[in-house]
Amino acid sequence: MKAEDSATDSSAIAVSGGRAGIRGDAPAGVRVDGPKGDHDGGPARRPDGTPAPQAPQAPSAPRIGTVLAVLGVAAFSLTFPATAWALTGLGPWSVTTCRVVLAALIAGGAMAALRVPVPDRRHWPGLLVVAAGVVVGFPLLTTLALQTSTTSHAAVVVGLLPLTTAAFSAVRTGVRPSRVFWAAALAGAAVVIVFAVQQSGGALTTGDLYLFGALVACAAGYTEGGRLAGHMPGWQVIGWALVGCLPLSLPGAVFALLGEDIHLDGRTVAGLLWLAAGSQFVGLVVWYRGMAAIGVARASQLQLAQPLLTLVWSVLLLGETLTPAAPIAAVAVLVCIGVTQRARVPAGANRDNRP
Repeated sequence: MKAEDSATDSSAIAVSGGRAGIRGDAPAGVRVDGPKGDHDGGPARRPDGTPAPQAPQAPSAPRIGTVLAVLGVAAFSLTFPATAWALTGLGPWSVTTCRVVLAALIAGGAMAALRVPVPDRRHWPGLLVVAAGVVVGFPLLTTLALQTSTTSHAAVVVGLLPLTTAAFSAVRTGVRPSRVFWAAALAGAAVVIVFAVQQSGGALTTGDLYLFGALVACAAGYTEGGRLAGHMPGWQVIGWALVGCLPLSLPGAVFALLGEDIHLDGRTVAGLLWLAAGSQFVGLVVWYRGMAAIGVARASQLQLAQPLLTLVWSVLLLGETLTPAAPIAAVAVLVCIGVTQRARVPAGANRDNRP
């Protein structure tokens, strides 16, 4: 029985029970309480007439979803610095394929231990989009871009990602957020783009095509992954996408390691391990779960803070210089995030269209 059916049945039982008490169908001397603890809708009371203590309410699903999405953003903010670390001892193809293989082994081991059933056939096209977008496309294209671009310049793609993801979501699910939502999203994206371009000196690099390609691939993967997270746990969405890529990523990793120069050290290994466990698996697990709870469009706007977090990590981990404009941009982005979180989004934004 599905959870929603169980909830419906429980509600029906509660309503019928309340009516039975009013009609006097309950046994003599037995008081039947309504949904609020009393048949007249009042609060539940002790035998002496005093109000009974109410059980503490669990945190709302939107609040939990927001927390999970924020944790995902925090994990993703380390992706570019970790990629820069991994590239110090590995080639771009080795970094991409090895992170996928390691993440797939983690996900596959977890699913095998928990005996997770294979998804329905109708979900595999969506999983293929997730695999193409966030397992292969985004990691490969951003890794190639970071060979010639700094992490601050690469942050342009992250600044545009929330807006692009919201657009993909609107097309995929048919949800149309309010004009206030779109205005705040555009303003936040503009702030991040101007800030990131200013950090890189305003010059376009050969990696820009890679970055814009990664933007489109990732937005498609996020949107489809958020939709699938309404049908299965988020960690299974990315888990099956990773495992499904093993037939290609495993031989690809072997050929890449044989064909590229390898100089392993502590920084290279640490960067690769974070990309596999943190960015590629754990980060996507909590991110997809968060999107399923609060909606793809709204969750995507939390990523407006990701470029600024990435720049902070770039200073701490890579020694890059942060300009005085960073605090101003941070405040502006946070304001935009607050507006998008409060803007009216149709109820369907938190539900995905079922195929």
